[in-house]
Amino acid sequence: MHQRIPRTAGRWAARAIGAGLGLCLTLAAAAAEGSYESPGAKRMGDRLREIARTNDVMKNIFQNDGRAEWLGRALTRATNAPERLDLTGRYAVELLSAGRTEEAIAEFGVMEKLMREQGKEIYDQNRQLYLSYLAISYLRQGEQQNCLLNHNAASCLAPIQGDGVHKLQAGSRHAIEVLEQLLKDYPDDLSSRWLLNIAYMTVGEYPAKVPERWLVPPKAFDSDYDIKRFPEVAGGLGLDVNRRSGGVIMDDFDGDGNLDLIMSSIGFADSLRYFHNNGDGTFADWTDRAGLLNEFGGLNLIQADYNNDGFLDVLVLRGAWMKTAGHFPVSLLRNNGNGTFDDVTEEAGLLRFRPTQTAVWFDFNNDGWLDLFIGNESSKGDRNPCELFRNNGDGTFTECAAACGVANVGFVKGVVSADFNNDGRPDLYLSRLGQPNVLYRNDGPKDPSKGSRGDWAFTDVAAQAGVTEPMYSFPCWFFDYDNDGWPDIFVAGYHITDAGDIAADYLGLPSAGERARLYHNNRDGTFTDASMEAGLSKVLHAMGCNFGDLDNDGYLDFYLGTGDPNLSTLVPNRMFRNAGGKVFQDVTTSGGFGHLQKGHAVAFGDIDNDGDQDVYEVMGGAYTGDTAFNVLFENPGHGNHWITLKLEGVQSNRGAIGARIKVIAETADGPREIHRTVGSGGSFGANPLRQEIGLGEAKAIRAVEIFWPVTGQTQALKNLPMDHFYRVREGAAEATPWDLKSFKLAVDPAKAHMHHHPGAGTASP
Repeated sequence: MHQRIPRTAGRWAARAIGAGLGLCLTLAAAAAEGSYESPGAKRMGDRLREIARTNDVMKNIFQNDGRAEWLGRALTRATNAPERLDLTGRYAVELLSAGRTEEAIAEFGVMEKLMREQGKEIYDQNRQLYLSYLAISYLRQGEQQNCLLNHNAASCLAPIQGDGVHKLQAGSRHAIEVLEQLLKDYPDDLSSRWLLNIAYMTVGEYPAKVPERWLVPPKAFDSDYDIKRFPEVAGGLGLDVNRRSGGVIMDDFDGDGNLDLIMSSIGFADSLRYFHNNGDGTFADWTDRAGLLNEFGGLNLIQADYNNDGFLDVLVLRGAWMKTAGHFPVSLLRNNGNGTFDDVTEEAGLLRFRPTQTAVWFDFNNDGWLDLFIGNESSKGDRNPCELFRNNGDGTFTECAAACGVANVGFVKGVVSADFNNDGRPDLYLSRLGQPNVLYRNDGPKDPSKGSRGDWAFTDVAAQAGVTEPMYSFPCWFFDYDNDGWPDIFVAGYHITDAGDIAADYLGLPSAGERARLYHNNRDGTFTDASMEAGLSKVLHAMGCNFGDLDNDGYLDFYLGTGDPNLSTLVPNRMFRNAGGKVFQDVTTSGGFGHLQKGHAVAFGDIDNDGDQDVYEVMGGAYTGDTAFNVLFENPGHGNHWITLKLEGVQSNRGAIGARIKVIAETADGPREIHRTVGSGGSFGANPLRQEIGLGEAKAIRAVEIFWPVTGQTQALKNLPMDHFYRVREGAAEATPWDLKSFKLAVDPAKAHMHHHPGAGTASP
């Protein structure tokens, strides 16, 4: 029995005791049939609908349908030519963002007529902007007619070829005409040059027919290493949800050993989606029966077993990027262990209204209960300090950020946790947009006599540690990329003028875009910027992110979802392979990962239990009409060994978040160490908590050592055969073999290669 069952009567204790005795039935037997809705979920749904109803559309840049309607009405009241021109341009842009592309093209035509009527000076001032928007409108028309309405597995994968070439080419042909005119008039416009090459790809004429002076050469897309093609199979499995930007968790929510998927979308009327892994290569949509239909919106999700009952719970984060219009609640969804979730936000003490998309579960006071840090977004006139919720061990939380010195005020876009100085206490790293980043060192209790129940002290040591940059950053994570036992930091830059800054980086030209940073841990409280020597000083413009081991060589690779709300930021999502802990190789093209649509939450996980990690990514932009199909890249296998460990804390938190693993493998060159820390990975997207560890060409496993932060004890396990799954209970003398069956994903070839989606690409409600 878990030793930290709260000494309270009633349902809470009963649930914990039942879980502790291992009374975990499979969802197939225990899940409620039909619909389910907890009282908390009903209240949350009503609350979210009311916020959506009263939200000021002109203060929320992502309510494009409503904004277009407002501007359309304003146009009818315009009283002079300059006002009509201004409103027409704004109206056209909102129509485009809402997915009403043909209407937008017509309005841009009206805009041009008004510019000409107002004279040459006005026309010349606005012509480049007008042509740029017109080109994007035509490109978007092509995307809607092909990538959305007639989607297939090759759609939008750069460099576009084969089945990815558009069947309906009118949109791209018009875009080529406009872009070539732009480049004749503005030859230094790198954004138009980049988009021209994309347009030629969509009609199957890249690189042969791209005018030489504007060609982005094919070698610019070459990979540094052949990782083998990872086929995109989401469509053939019914997992290609077509919505806007959102989060994803890949994990086992019912304890059957198979990784399920829960995903969100930023749309006000978009509910969570829960796909249960049936363990036979198929997935079932269990959203309704799980009680998630009224859980709307959410740009990010993160999982944890916050109540130590053995079932993974879910936190939904809302309101990001919306500033004063983004004062939404989070949702804490308690997993009941029978296939349903209850929204317990209010009873847990987490009901608050601030814009956020980032949070991290960590046991900051080492009491065996997971605490929660939420990174909020503050903007001019809207102060939203970060929050730290201490877990009371009875299903409730107490907010204590100010008392612990972490009530940071900034536009926080990523927060992650690790014990960077290996002192046994988990620390925090905050990525902030437009401000220096923050590294909070956990200094322990202010009053040792009060132990875990008192206030703890955190100190910002980012400047002395050398990890404040980039000034404009977004996703981040801790990971031990060189396997030396000390967590390093990656943080991606997030600032460009337009896609031209990224094109410049591809072309080897100077770029004003913000570059990524890789910080190597010096083991003395400081870090060294290793970005250049590791090949990562690049303009990556990343949003979604996560890391894993693509080829099971024991070194952690990573995938970045790229883009921004701007519809012209059509740039490939990027995959990087870790080559021996020294450099990172771009394997985007060789693996088929270069999706051009906006990339958001990423999860690495062995979804078919065959020993290698597959990659799921939520696609789609923030604007109402910028929907895209989510993707699943199936790992083709690379022949290396592996081991999968599911840890169970006893004194430590049940899900073992923060526990550190060292695998000592025997190789032809002697013993080798591979290090992992239990957690969900990067700041935007959630990997499974079970650790799927590649062993490369190991001959055997000499030992597995697990450090448990609460006790400070190291658990040693020996003689574990490779290529197996194990459960490991804290303090147990031996690991327990976990008999999981691998299966082949039941991809429907017809659906995988071409499926028609009536209405795809139109504005969502």
